[in-house]
Amino acid sequence: RACSLRPLAFLLVTLVLVLFGMGVLSPRILMLETRSEGEGQSPAEPLACRAVLFFRMLYPQPMVMTPSRKDVLVLTPWLAPIVWEGTFNIDILNEQFRLQNVTVGLTVFAIKRYVVFLKLFLETAEQHFMVGHRVHYYVFTDRPADVPSVALGEGRRLVVLEVPGAARWQDVSMRRMQMISDFCERRFQREVDFLICADADMRFSDHVGVEILSPLFGTLHPGFYRATRQAFTYERRPQSQAYIPRDQGDFYYMGALFGGSVAEVQRLTKACHQAMMADHANGIEAVWHDESHLNRYLLDHRPTKVLSPEYLWDEQLLGRPAVMRKLRFVAVPKNHQQIRN
Repeated sequence: RACSLRPLAFLLVTLVLVLFGMGVLSPRILMLETRSEGEGQSPAEPLACRAVLFFRMLYPQPMVMTPSRKDVLVLTPWLAPIVWEGTFNIDILNEQFRLQNVTVGLTVFAIKRYVVFLKLFLETAEQHFMVGHRVHYYVFTDRPADVPSVALGEGRRLVVLEVPGAARWQDVSMRRMQMISDFCERRFQREVDFLICADADMRFSDHVGVEILSPLFGTLHPGFYRATRQAFTYERRPQSQAYIPRDQGDFYYMGALFGGSVAEVQRLTKACHQAMMADHANGIEAVWHDESHLNRYLLDHRPTKVLSPEYLWDEQLLGRPAVMRKLRFVAVPKNHQQIRN
């Protein structure tokens, strides 16, 4: 009788060892779980068994023979995408950047009376800018006491950086290149993965998300996206470091919205600042100040992504052409002379 029980006992022992091996040697098989952002677990803590959930994303299949847009250019000659509504799937992009665990910095300069634009800028950014991702707002101002208190979502913070004012708005515009470059080295490179540089007298009116992120991006100027290069208001004087001849140039980029990785933004802003200092030493100031130098830089170092005028628009001046399916970042109506005074 004992002999007849041996095979059964052997099978039972083998089964116990297999189950033990699955539970101890390969705990991930039974204990996969989804953790919320920032949640950690030390190796000494016991792991609890949970149901394994498989995430499935359903979306329309991209068709090789069907272009995303037929009415606009969606790819530059150097193969950088031009971002328009209808050219990207934000759900796929959000998942990709969520897995990368990115933090995005947004710089804005609010010098003197431009601080009045901050409340609307920040409130609309909370509604539309990088929703669902970590964001650091960096406000450069000479009036830190006037920076408004705005309710921020989880994972988002406001950092006020006090800087000196300037007599002319042109000086404020040009000096921001130096300040951004300095702070990239001093803190931005340790705190964020991407850095976006925007003007304060704007508001977000629709989604602006991770589809804009790239090592280096520029934004098409809304007044010149249909123009020929001869009509661009580049700096045309050969004496300036920003000089671009009339037979050169791809697009005209606006200085109100540019960005990229922290390393690339530091290279751009440092180069523009050095070029402006060289011009100053030669007694010349580029026609559109830092924007002129930005265009020279992006001609020599072509961006890896270009944002369409959807991302920088002035409906009061330009109306709303049919090609603009969404207006994402728009100018705030204002009296320029009153603000400058």
